[in-house]
Amino acid sequence: MSNLFQTELEAALQAVRVASVACRAVQKSVSPETIAKQDKSPVTVADYASQAIVCKILGDAFPNDPIVGEEDALELRAGEHASQLDRIVGEVAAAGITGKPDEVCDWIDRGHHTGGTSRFWTLDPIDGTKGFLRNEQYAVSLALIIDGQIEVSVLACPNLPAADAWDSELGALFSAIRGHGAQLRSLSNSQSTPQVVRVSGTARGSMARFCESVESGHNAQDVTGKIRQILRSEAPPRRLDSQAKYGVVARGEADLYLRMPTKATYQEKIWDHAGGVLIVEEAGGRVTDMHGGKLDFSVGRELTRNRGVVVTNGLLHGEVLAAIREATHGPT
Repeated sequence: MSNLFQTELEAALQAVRVASVACRAVQKSVSPETIAKQDKSPVTVADYASQAIVCKILGDAFPNDPIVGEEDALELRAGEHASQLDRIVGEVAAAGITGKPDEVCDWIDRGHHTGGTSRFWTLDPIDGTKGFLRNEQYAVSLALIIDGQIEVSVLACPNLPAADAWDSELGALFSAIRGHGAQLRSLSNSQSTPQVVRVSGTARGSMARFCESVESGHNAQDVTGKIRQILRSEAPPRRLDSQAKYGVVARGEADLYLRMPTKATYQEKIWDHAGGVLIVEEAGGRVTDMHGGKLDFSVGRELTRNRGVVVTNGLLHGEVLAAIREATHGPT
């Protein structure tokens, strides 16, 4: 492999691995009582700790690189959140990075950039909040974007089987450098040998297996249902939270994932997709918006020039886009 972006990949892998250690530790504290009370404090702690860790590691490696993250530390700096901040500092330290409360807040705030610059990282410290709270699927997603193009991405899925859906070891770590294919490592074993990741060979919509969110509010289910009917797909969908869906499509356990807009005014956040997009593309798949346009990561924190997201194994992409047109505008 060329040395181009290899240093960035190694730093990203380290950052996401360490962040995942903190996320896993916090998730162990989630109990049925926590869920019953709809207590979101564990995921909040994990979210902040993950962002602090990634921003600290990337900041040390690339001090001039901006980071577009989901969180900022404004509330944490207020006195009434001192106990929560203390726990975040503790979780960051337990993962191996020591800092004072003000330093941890500074690391978190490093991720509050507006984006749109020539070179920046985008981070989702925990993608899949409800999956995290259900002790199910979530992801830590990180990507390097240069001149609007994703060049490096790393996607950690701590509760996704490391090899395939039937593997007993949990913790999948996907990565990609543009032009060099997609790889899969064990998240738990930093010495694991990277494996090549390839999408499925499904070439007909009638045979396609959808990957869908557990949370119905994340997608326009009525439109997705119409698309499935048009494609005549009867395969049971694979349901899971977070950008883990990108990983599932990338390694061929599902054939497509659709993110149809639920509101006319809704804009997708760049950190909700950047980490997964390059992995699917480098695994042989294709990712566009619902009109077939390339996702534009150059215009800030949102995909303001795109509507919806369509992720497929590539072979199905044209047929799926045609089905979307029919489902949203009627037969042509």
